[in-house]
Parts: sequence; C-alpha cells; structure tokens
Amino acid sequence: MARLVEVTGSVLVGTSDFCSTTTTVVLGADDTCLVVDPAVTPDDLDALVAELAERGLRVVAGFSTHPHWDHVLWSRALGTGPRFATAAAVRAMAAERRRALGLAERSAPGHDPDLFGRLTPLPDGAATVPWDGPVAEVIEHRAHAPGHAALYLRSEGILLAGDMCSDVEIPLLDLDVADPVGDYRHALGLFAALNGVEYVVPGHGSVGDGAEFRRRVAADRHYLDELEAGRGSDDARLTDDWLVRDHRAHLRHVSGSPEPPEPAS
Repeated sequence: MARLVEVTGSVLVGTSDFCSTTTTVVLGADDTCLVVDPAVTPDDLDALVAELAERGLRVVAGFSTHPHWDHVLWSRALGTGPRFATAAAVRAMAAERRRALGLAERSAPGHDPDLFGRLTPLPDGAATVPWDGPVAEVIEHRAHAPGHAALYLRSEGILLAGDMCSDVEIPLLDLDVADPVGDYRHALGLFAALNGVEYVVPGHGSVGDGAEFRRRVAADRHYLDELEAGRGSDDARLTDDWLVRDHRAHLRHVSGSPEPPEPAS
C-alpha cells in the first residue's frame, strides 16, 4: 500500500495496488485513530501498521463499510478495539464468512482467519460511530451489499462512500435482492442530499473533490438509466474483464434473461 496521504487535517487515505482499494484513517484526540476498511493484502496491512506506529497513532476502533471479503480484514497489530459495522452487515458476514474467507485466501492469501470478518454491530439506534473523534455519521442503505454504510465526517466535509462513487468501477449491484437498481438509486439520493461534501473517498479508486463527487453521482445515475434501457456498455469505467462480466450480468438481470450455461468441462 502506498503511504497515507492527508486529505484533511484529520483524515488520511492509503491506496493498495490491488483494485485501487482504499484504507481510511480518521484521527482522534490523544493520538488515537479510527481505521475504516483496512485493506487489502497482508503486506498492505503490515505497511499500514508500520506507518501508524511511525506517526505515533493508536487504533481504538475500526469500521467495515460492508460485508465483502476485502472490507472485513484486520491485523493483530491493529489492536483489539471494536470493529464496527451495521447490524445487517454483521448478520450477512456471519452467514457468508466461510465463503468470504475462501475468496480472501484465493485473492490475498495469508490473512489471519481468526480475525477475518469478526465484526461488532453498532449499538441499536446509533446514528454515529461510537468513538471519541470526529463525528462519523452512519448512512446505511442496501446498494451493493446488505448493511452497506457510508460514513459522513461533516466537520471535515468528507464522505467515505464504501464501494460506491468510484472513478474506476461502475455501480456494482447486489443481484440477490428484489430491486437492486432501486436500492442503488436510493443510496445515491441519500448521498446527493448531503450538504457540504468537499471530498469523497471510494472503496476503490481515487479521492475526489466536491465537484468530482457530484460528477460521480451523476455518472452512476446515468449508468443506471442506461442499464435499464439495455445499454451502458460504453461506460468509460468498463476497462477490466471482470467489470465487463458484471455489467453483462446486470443487463441479464434487468432484462430477465437466463444465466448463460456453464462451459463444458
């Protein structure tokens, strides 16, 4: 992972070479910090731990934006503080932990299986992450994954968007729900209604300023419009084969087409 870059005086972001995955560190009082979605390879986590130590920072809590394997990682060197997530995300991870751990082992082998996906649900009714640092408002929605949540640091003007608002990925839909497009539109509407967003940090991609945030929301809405019209294949973010495959799966789902047959072995 590249060294942490200061976005504001209280927020640092590091980016892994693996799928441009971001890790966000929010600084609190007395050299404490909140770590959001630490990722993604064991070497990346080792580099994160080393830089936090170099900066004299102590991790008091973590936050996982959603229950996908690359967002529920941890290292013993990050400490034993609670790793918060929404209650829905915790339930989903508990149900899918074995499968998700298998994905992690294939894609980024070497993580401690005992720490993988060990999340703590936010307290009932919590609107913010319970920690003594900048207020992190929890914006829960159903786009992309069950229990997905963005964090809005209003004092910093920073939206930590989870796996949304990316400059390198199309909207990736959860095709296991009744209305994946509607769920995604709803989440984008929640983001668009926020006042004072000056920076957006996607789970994959680069940090954007306020104008770029608005452009990305518009681009994602346009993709959904095109998808429902049976189009969208010209989206500039469709640069990797796996993204093209996901887009084709979106098209099949929206049109009601059957899944293609498995290739003969």
